[in-house]
Amino acid sequence: MASATGIPQYAPTTSDNGDQGDLEPLLGRPGDASQRNDAPILKNLVIGTGVIAEAAGILLVASVWAAVFLNPPLILFSVHPLAQSIGLLFLIQSILVLQPTHTGQQKLVGQKIHASLNFLAFAIFAVGVISIEYNKIVNNGAHFHSVHGYLGVIASFWLLAQYLVGFTMYGVPALYGGEANAKKMWKYHRSSGYVLLLFLAATVISATQTDYNLNVLKLKLWAMIVIFVLLIIGVYPRIKKQKLGF
Repeated sequence: MASATGIPQYAPTTSDNGDQGDLEPLLGRPGDASQRNDAPILKNLVIGTGVIAEAAGILLVASVWAAVFLNPPLILFSVHPLAQSIGLLFLIQSILVLQPTHTGQQKLVGQKIHASLNFLAFAIFAVGVISIEYNKIVNNGAHFHSVHGYLGVIASFWLLAQYLVGFTMYGVPALYGGEANAKKMWKYHRSSGYVLLLFLAATVISATQTDYNLNVLKLKLWAMIVIFVLLIIGVYPRIKKQKLGF
């Protein structure tokens, strides 16, 4: 939108190299899901379809926390769904805040926030995993009792690998033969992260079929599917093909 003087009301959205490919999301026009040069980075959370992803994350946390607190008593096991839902919410924020960045300065700030949010999410996920494992140990519970259990173990190791690669690429690029080689790995890190998010969605959905949910929480399968469909609609159209190496 231009003013009466013909000067754009907002600073133009351009990448460092002027390449529109770095600005074009999978769905939409170049710049539709890109951070404006004069916009605060927190606005990245709701740019384009990001607001739908935010709604999905909030719905997930609200649904899980309501189910836990409305179905007492609160036990050690309760920590697991509470922590994992909050951890996933922070993980979603870490993706949304970085996706729209396209200039060097934006990417630098975005990467720092992305790393911080991921570290926080990992710590919260760890609390959830430790609580469930400790609960099984003290109560002599069976491990790998459900599909959710198997998916949870795979997701945990995948997350750990994703975090280790991400943090070392950013903080210790020498491990990859220097900064140039580390940057070449980013596209694989991003691709793995987007696939991992789908796997985490499947892991949460599978939790609706566990004995604890069927007998206590009673979260609906269809509700979780709807929430994660909204998350997919919110996150994936904002993906930049250029950032994935295409």
